[in-house]
Amino acid sequence: MASVTSLSDSVQQHLASALSATLPEAADADPLLRRSDRADFQANGILALAKKAKANPRELATQVVARIESGDVIKDIEVSGPGFLNITITDGAITRNLAERYADSDRLGVPLAEHPGTTVIDYAQPNVAKEMHVGHLRSAVIGDAVVQILEFTGESVVRRHHIGDWGTQFGMLIQYLIEHPHELDHEGGEVSGEEAMSNLNRLYKAARTVFDSDEEFKTRARRRVVDLQAGEPETLALWQKFVDESKIYFYSVFDKLDMEISDPDVVGESGYNDMLDETCRLLEESGVAVRSEGALCVFFDDVKGPDGNPVPLIVRKSDGGYGYAATDLSAIRDRVFGLKASTLLYVVDARQSLHFKMVFETARRAGWLNDDVKAHQLAFGTVLGKDGKPFKTREGETVRLVDLLDEAIDRATAVVREKAEKVGLSEQEIEENGRYVGIGAVKYADLSTSAVRDYKFDLDQMVSLNGDTSVYLQYAYARIQSILRKAGEARPLAHPELELAPAERELGLHLDRFAESIAEVADEYAPHKLAAYLYQLASLLTSFYDKCQVLSDDNPTEVVENRLFLVDLTARTLHRGMALLGIRTPEKL
Repeated sequence: MASVTSLSDSVQQHLASALSATLPEAADADPLLRRSDRADFQANGILALAKKAKANPRELATQVVARIESGDVIKDIEVSGPGFLNITITDGAITRNLAERYADSDRLGVPLAEHPGTTVIDYAQPNVAKEMHVGHLRSAVIGDAVVQILEFTGESVVRRHHIGDWGTQFGMLIQYLIEHPHELDHEGGEVSGEEAMSNLNRLYKAARTVFDSDEEFKTRARRRVVDLQAGEPETLALWQKFVDESKIYFYSVFDKLDMEISDPDVVGESGYNDMLDETCRLLEESGVAVRSEGALCVFFDDVKGPDGNPVPLIVRKSDGGYGYAATDLSAIRDRVFGLKASTLLYVVDARQSLHFKMVFETARRAGWLNDDVKAHQLAFGTVLGKDGKPFKTREGETVRLVDLLDEAIDRATAVVREKAEKVGLSEQEIEENGRYVGIGAVKYADLSTSAVRDYKFDLDQMVSLNGDTSVYLQYAYARIQSILRKAGEARPLAHPELELAPAERELGLHLDRFAESIAEVADEYAPHKLAAYLYQLASLLTSFYDKCQVLSDDNPTEVVENRLFLVDLTARTLHRGMALLGIRTPEKL
């Protein structure tokens, strides 16, 4: 279905025509139309136009108003203050607009982007043979939401999970596995994610103990690193065992997070090994990188250490080894020239901002990034405990991600169970909804905060039915489904001829803003703005419930149908918006 013209766009067109007729040189001027608490919309652009034309702003505003015809869209327009325009929309225009959105059941009138490109998004980057902890949560949750939002706008999205699957520690692990060959065997067939991680933890601790106490083993382990880097077949085969075991674990965590992940999306550090030498050669030949004290470096005028000396990006170390920079730059080459990306998006901890600033600038100097191909770090802050300090266990250890998710599910299941009898939930539905509510609570707490800010992880607040939580939004959705089930033969149907109550108008005008909210969220990579839109929608729905009874024998059939239509569109918008954040909306709660 074709996209739906928003009410603000309709008003904008009326204003543009009147402005052009009044002041021909203002044909392309922006009326600066905004939502207002004094009317439905306010236009503030006439003040700047009057100043430019050396005219009286209030007189100019009056002339513009005289050229605007009240009709199907605009009910009333008045000049306020020094030249503001306060605009009120007709009730019929609101209802007709929402009816068009309602008819477009898949997209709710949200248009596809006019010029979509290809975005490669790098997110959720766990390390092989290591447990995922609370620090991995934000990259996974924010990245997944941005993927869903961009795909919904029509962007071609390539997921990349740049896992840490290379490095010197694998020499120790592989050597230990050679000398203890059955440590990763699965005697009973398939293993769970927890079992896989337990196997890796046990092996890592055992290998580290031998490495620290046996010099001969340490020597053998270091030789094994050389074999790994040289691509020796047996060493590579054993390295692959660690990667495969880790994937069993990774995928189980992502499954618990209700995130899709597949093998083609996982391209770790090792995926760029064959490009490292050429990347260094290209940088050196072009003069972007220079040798300094045996290392291949890129220098920047604005990056200096505490001593005032330049701090370089080291692409190749003096011993010939490659660091993260060489891998990241090779990944850029692959994504730009191989995947034909127009945008590279990195969902990475804010503490790595300097590294990525240097990497991106290096790629620009090399000509790999330019006006047509951009790179952006979507930096995120730290997860804090209730005390405002980085989130740790009572023993001061980093919190395991699975423990955190399991506790959220347990807390949420208890909340669901309290209300289960009232809404008639089976035990299976209690457990299923407990998962949806618990994981939704964790995701929403993260996504409702601007990514770059730190936020406090407080499960008691996250699973609360009150306040800005996903449970509040999920409950609003479930409440609408309950009303629709109780409606009997009454069906949702738009009635543009009806006059709307103030609470109906407020809800309708906010529903109309869904498309422009999605466009803003996608443009700014700002899922917190979608969370804010949905919370306000649920709040307006609550106000609507308080003031406008939906199912009442005292209401004419048309009013019941129109109100069912309003709440059903609200439910669809909540459902679609929450799905874009990666959060489920249960039918009963």
